[in-house]
Amino acid sequence: MWSSRNQGPSPQPESTTKVRGDAAEDAALAHLKRHGLALVQRNFRTPGRGGGEVDLIMREPDGTLVFVEVRQRASASRGGAGASITGIKQRRVVFAARHFLLRLGSEPPCRFDVVLLEGERIEWLRAAFDASAAF
Repeated sequence: MWSSRNQGPSPQPESTTKVRGDAAEDAALAHLKRHGLALVQRNFRTPGRGGGEVDLIMREPDGTLVFVEVRQRASASRGGAGASITGIKQRRVVFAARHFLLRLGSEPPCRFDVVLLEGERIEWLRAAFDASAAF
């Protein structure tokens, strides 16, 4: 005879990809704030499928809007975190940034930065790519 026991939902692993990603964004945000940038918005997404996302949108003290992609890898093997910023990823970030800028009405000076986290190391690449190179 079959027994039906309610065992509840299966336990989730403590370190899911989402949890690790959020922790990487938290570390990047703290790093950028220590260097004088202010948070404008986190995880800005374009509407609909197939759009883009910007992990962090920050503002420099001079008013420059900084669109930040955060990438994390446990180690530098297989190219490390920087190798995961492909042309497709750059296009999606630029696409999302353009959507964000449309909401502002005027376009401040902007740039695209990348924060790489590998193990305990944080590397901030200012002006890592530009909108013209992404298309």
